[in-house]
Amino acid sequence: MAKIRVKQVKSKIGSTQRQKDTLQALGLRKISQTIEVEATPQILGMVAKVRHLVEVTEL
Repeated sequence: MAKIRVKQVKSKIGSTQRQKDTLQALGLRKISQTIEVEATPQILGMVAKVRHLVEVTEL
């Protein structure tokens, strides 16, 4: 599987609790934090739900 890099670029303040939980499940806790994960359908779905808060690049 391909890997993707997910970086939080906006604050979660003002987001719904569900979006905050999604960011936490991805492992993002603060702005500019970056994670590298496998591009599974589950991860891609989570990223799609918070796409306005994160930046995604393919590796």
